[in-house]
Amino acid sequence: MAVDQELLEILACPLCKEEVKLVPLSEGRRTAVRDKYREKFRGEEPLVEQGLRCIKCHRIYPIVSDIPVMLVDEAFDEA
Repeated sequence: MAVDQELLEILACPLCKEEVKLVPLSEGRRTAVRDKYREKFRGEEPLVEQGLRCIKCHRIYPIVSDIPVMLVDEAFDEA
């Protein structure tokens, strides 16, 4: 299951309210996000492959098990 295309079309950066685009995450970033969310997924390994990158501020919001985590505190800067 992937993030619904209709949902992707209405999501915006919570900080600057600009459009976000789907981007792949590096292996290191996927591992870091997966480790951070592992305890919240009881008995299930969180799936982390992509994120949503703001076209203005370039923050990336992770997508964990097909759920976009659109919280400013959970975003990371493009490296």
